[in-house]
Amino acid sequence: MEEYAELFTEDVKNALQDALKDMRNSVEGMVFIDSSNSNCQYCDVTVKFMDFVKQAAPKNKNGESLLNIKVYDLARERETAAKYGVSRVPTVAFLEGKIRWTGAPLGEEIRALVETIVRLSQGESGLSPETISTIKEKLNGHIKVEVMVTPSCPYCPYAALLSHMVAYEACKISKCNVVSDVVESYENPDIAEKYQVMSVPTVAINESVEFIGVPQEENFLNTLLEKQS
Repeated sequence: MEEYAELFTEDVKNALQDALKDMRNSVEGMVFIDSSNSNCQYCDVTVKFMDFVKQAAPKNKNGESLLNIKVYDLARERETAAKYGVSRVPTVAFLEGKIRWTGAPLGEEIRALVETIVRLSQGESGLSPETISTIKEKLNGHIKVEVMVTPSCPYCPYAALLSHMVAYEACKISKCNVVSDVVESYENPDIAEKYQVMSVPTVAINESVEFIGVPQEENFLNTLLEKQS
């Protein structure tokens, strides 16, 4: 864990506290690991970092963190993982698995992670009224978005956040028909190879690469409408 010591400094804690200070309501998150998989290089650091984020989050009137993180072990809780559509570790998930990171949300992805938590807490996606209206009226089919990222990519958090917030808006109106999966390419080389990822972010929708780079909100939504099944 020493190689990740820079993640757990006082400066990082202060930055997290500042970024999370606008949380309003509780947010439930899940971390999936596999104690039977000795090759899960990032499982331990993911659990530790998500607890670090939890400790940095604001407290409610009872002194409890507004961020609640539950850890599940695939070795013992495969049914729970299957319920939320999780098959790889580590996975960090919110919104019953509709919003998730397959792979550790570290490096630049910390920004997307924190902003996702804040927006879920506030109940505001930040998407345009036109986008929200279209999601309500027209996005009725099933969609899986996979956003391929790397920890050093400064643009990837924007693509991740856009995808996550569309999934969130769909769940706000009880559709929950969009799965937004941010996939760490180095940890999941088979998925990166499947989509022939040469640069990130690469965005696949229902297993077809549709964007290389951060899509514009309107273009992204239009493509979702075209690809819905």
